Amino acid sequence: MELIIKNITKTYGKKRALNNFSLELKPGVYGLLGPNGAGKSTLIGVIAGLVKPDSGTVSYSDEKGARLNSQLGYLPQYQSYYKNYSAAEFLKYMCALKNYKPRNIEKYCCELLELVNLSDVGKKRIGAFSGGMKQRLGIAQALIGEPSVLIFDEPTAGLDPKERVRFRNIISSLGSDKIVILATHIVSDISYIANEIVLMYNGEIRDIGAENEVISKVVGKVWECEIPSGEVIAVMNKFKVSNVVSQHEKCRVKIVSDQKPFSDAVNVEPNLEDICLYEFGEL
Repeated sequence: MELIIKNITKTYGKKRALNNFSLELKPGVYGLLGPNGAGKSTLIGVIAGLVKPDSGTVSYSDEKGARLNSQLGYLPQYQSYYKNYSAAEFLKYMCALKNYKPRNIEKYCCELLELVNLSDVGKKRIGAFSGGMKQRLGIAQALIGEPSVLIFDEPTAGLDPKERVRFRNIISSLGSDKIVILATHIVSDISYIANEIVLMYNGEIRDIGAENEVISKVVGKVWECEIPSGEVIAVMNKFKVSNVVSQHEKCRVKIVSDQKPFSDAVNVEPNLEDICLYEFGEL
């Protein structure tokens, strides 16, 4: 199974969202990281067939010769619902739209609702759902039909910490035999579950690899030191600061810098937030 994105270019007016973008994906979880305007949403739209590129191709191959549109599960950033439908009715409706006919549709939809922790509200109208509940229902619809390629755009938006952990566990379990593409601003989600991290900037790949490979670029460039609380704003204006912890009259500050920022600064282990700050100037 392989998803091949080859030489994709897409422009909006004078803005080039994707610039001759190429990427080959095999089963696993891929995390897309990049600032606003990096091209993540455009890339997802192209793969999902919602955005027509100016040039380039997206192709999918597996042992059965299936077409991508029949093997794709997609959760957009903003999912729309029929408010008067119950959660179970919505999933049945999505099964019909996807032309997926499980042997026992009632049982199948119940299993999906249980997977996303909505089994107790399966008969409740979606209009009464919270934002987090709607997001979980969107995750369930993306899983209909056992797709081989899954795309999640900001999937944990609106989820509380417990629900985010549940979602990460679900995705981790799917990555062994599916291609999962995850785009989110929540760096910790990608850090926990992505096998490969794709750093995007200005419609191009800045770097790609496992987490330890991607962050290796900032090893020896992440520092911690203590400064007076009154100097934090000045330090933030001068350096790339990834974390500040208040300690009464002083603050422990984490700084990403090629050079040692202060004489008492010590090197610490970097993480994904640090590489994002180093590469993009923002988290």
